[in-house]
Amino acid sequence: IIGYLLIGTDNTARKQVEEEQKKLDQRLRDQQFYTRSLIESNIDALMTTDPKGIITDVNKQMEGLTGRTRDELIGAPFKGCFTDPRRAQEGIERVLREGKVTNYELTARDVDGKKTDVSYNATAFHDRNRTLQGVFAAARDVTERKQFEHALQESNLELKSAKSIAEKANLAKSDFLSSMSHELRTPLNAILGFTQLMESSTPPPTPIQARSIAKILQAGWYLLEMINEVLDLALIESGRATLSLEPVSLAEVMQECRAMVEPQAQARGIGMTYPCAGEDLFIAADRTRVKQVMVNLLFNAVKYNTPGGSVVIEIAETAAGMISIGVRDTGLGLSEAQVAQLFQPFNRLGKEAGTEEGTGIGLVVTKRLVELMGGTISAESIVGTGSVFRVELKRTTGQRLPTPASGTLPQPRPGALPDAPVRTLLYVEDNPANLELVELIIARRPDLRLLSAADGELGIEYTRSFMPDIILMDINLPGMSGLEVMRILRADPVTAHIPIIGLSANAIPRDIAAALEAGFASYITKPINLNEFMNTLDAALEAAAAHA
Repeated sequence: IIGYLLIGTDNTARKQVEEEQKKLDQRLRDQQFYTRSLIESNIDALMTTDPKGIITDVNKQMEGLTGRTRDELIGAPFKGCFTDPRRAQEGIERVLREGKVTNYELTARDVDGKKTDVSYNATAFHDRNRTLQGVFAAARDVTERKQFEHALQESNLELKSAKSIAEKANLAKSDFLSSMSHELRTPLNAILGFTQLMESSTPPPTPIQARSIAKILQAGWYLLEMINEVLDLALIESGRATLSLEPVSLAEVMQECRAMVEPQAQARGIGMTYPCAGEDLFIAADRTRVKQVMVNLLFNAVKYNTPGGSVVIEIAETAAGMISIGVRDTGLGLSEAQVAQLFQPFNRLGKEAGTEEGTGIGLVVTKRLVELMGGTISAESIVGTGSVFRVELKRTTGQRLPTPASGTLPQPRPGALPDAPVRTLLYVEDNPANLELVELIIARRPDLRLLSAADGELGIEYTRSFMPDIILMDINLPGMSGLEVMRILRADPVTAHIPIIGLSANAIPRDIAAALEAGFASYITKPINLNEFMNTLDAALEAAAAHA
């Protein structure tokens, strides 16, 4: 050995590369750990499959869902984890075909047979060369949601059933009330009809008889009012009340109400004060219903006032675009407890022991009607001073609408001239009392000759045989109804021109509307009001004469 040859190589760069490689390896391990942690911490069962549907990886949630270990699952077919393998395989194929699938419902089954409803969401994944590698899928446990949906579905079925039962009950109630109204109006027709004839008979009744007749009429019309109010309330509460909101002139409505209420106020010595004439305000309301509301409030203010008291009507605009209509009286007033009970059905606040008649329904109907028109009603009262009721309805703009006929009964027209031609009236009616009443009424008309038929078929035969000028038709006839008779006569060119007036105890608005829509010239409800009855006959006779 003569010596050593030592070569020194600078390996600083290699050392740095090795250090960097160690760091990269550590980062990769950290990233893999982080990624695996994300997968394992996911609340959904995650898995990957190859394009043939063979599982290549799963997380802990998938192990818990199937009851199998990761090693048992990897290499197993995806479809074997579910109760419907064919549907599960279709899910994989759909992902491969469309690229993804969402909310695909399956039912997983573990090794013990436990079933779990899952929502399956999946997407296809590729490598960097865009080569298909397989399917990444997530299955979320939706058992609780399905149970909730099932419970909700059952609840909806129960609600539908309850709604159906309620609708049938409402219909049954309406039918019962309609039937009750008809049955009550039929005897009332005889009571009020014959009493009106006695009142206007010649020679006139004695003073004692006149007072008795007045009492019968007062009780009869009050009973009719009560029937009407009960029916009105039933229709409103069942949602069958129909309103037509339109611009209504407040001045015209108040003028019509004044004409109806002032006679009663004057008879009791009650002074009525109305707002000074100014701008004609328009409200969005149903004309008939708003008049019903105001007349009820004004009548109450007069009825429950003190002798010689006063009623003041106050009209003002509010900042919210509403019109406030106040009715202030000088009555005995109400306590706070009584005011709180004002709008309860059949609650007369202790007035039932007094001399004033009432049903305790009017204010309830009034409140419901105001609310249906989009308004509000309130009341204030001071014991010993009086009360004020305020109705607020929406203000609107609009042209003045034609004024309908006044709510007061029309006055009878002048009697027929001695040489006036005798017209024929056919009355189709099966009730002997109603027939006798109309016979006595027509006996006062020398220009009319009465024919009667007890059923629809006989009514059709008499019409074709005698060709009456007008026909008075009951609706509820034995066998064929009045509506059917009217349709047959209208369909016959020979009898189609004859005016037919409906006369019935059916007073439900839908019955009246159906009769008028079917073709009746007019419709009179029982009990008969003589003035209204005579004027309706005159109008029908004029129409018949015009056609002739």
